[in-house]
Amino acid sequence: MTRFAAPGFTGSLLIRVDHERNNPAWFDEQASKLSARLMRLDGLIPRAEEDGTLSWGSLAEAPPEVELALLGLIDDKPRFVALTDTREDPSHRSFAVNVVLNQLQPAEAATYAVGRGLVDWHSRHRFCARCGRATRAHLSGWARLCDREQGGCGTEHFPRTDPVVIMLAEHGDHVLVGRQHSWPARRFSALAGFLEVGESIEEAVARELNEEAGVVTQAVRYICSQPWPFPSQLMIACIASVASKEIVLDGNELEGALWVDRGEVAAALREDADATFLAPPPFAIAHSLLSRWAEGA
Repeated sequence: MTRFAAPGFTGSLLIRVDHERNNPAWFDEQASKLSARLMRLDGLIPRAEEDGTLSWGSLAEAPPEVELALLGLIDDKPRFVALTDTREDPSHRSFAVNVVLNQLQPAEAATYAVGRGLVDWHSRHRFCARCGRATRAHLSGWARLCDREQGGCGTEHFPRTDPVVIMLAEHGDHVLVGRQHSWPARRFSALAGFLEVGESIEEAVARELNEEAGVVTQAVRYICSQPWPFPSQLMIACIASVASKEIVLDGNELEGALWVDRGEVAAALREDADATFLAPPPFAIAHSLLSRWAEGA
């Protein structure tokens, strides 16, 4: 059996200790430990050490009056993140973030994704969606509470993950890759789109492929998944066999599309100078999807 590399942002060493999240005394105990560590972030950008690990500091580095979230334990040490109020566009992956992600070990990038996701979610959910009152961190930072003691309605709010299908249309020994207008020159990737209300994964794959490229799906097979912290998505990677290679592009969504074979995909993944296209970065699940298809998945 072929052993495939794990998708990016998976494999964190965090032990999440979710059974203790509703225990304020345990939270305070962990925060009081000299071994407690704080993830160092510049806004939403992680700091990295030379060995490809995340940079951690003491809890004394957290800004005054800023709430903390307990991510979990690594090597029996409590790991926290400061829930700062960031004004960054959470969907934007800056050049600075890409540089650090290319330095981080895979498990470290996965831990960063947890911290970044919580910081971003808390920053965008300071007020109750039901009654509009200010909320506070709850359940060790894994929720927010509209506190009745402060005049609120008592609603608990939890971080949400938005499901996204990302897929290769397959016909014979070729798959379809597309590019968006804003991407670097020659960059092509798998097509993708959000699941809509009342839609299955298979239905979303078929709809998105038809809307963006005009192809008709015959069957869908699941490959793998990945949390994507830009800002809070679960990428569901699939391959869909389609009826023909005839395509009709949605020019608003895609600038272009190519049918490529396994040799062309392998050359792009190797970053060959004469490759037909530029592959997505290794931490993107599209890279994993192309790799697995090239190897016969």
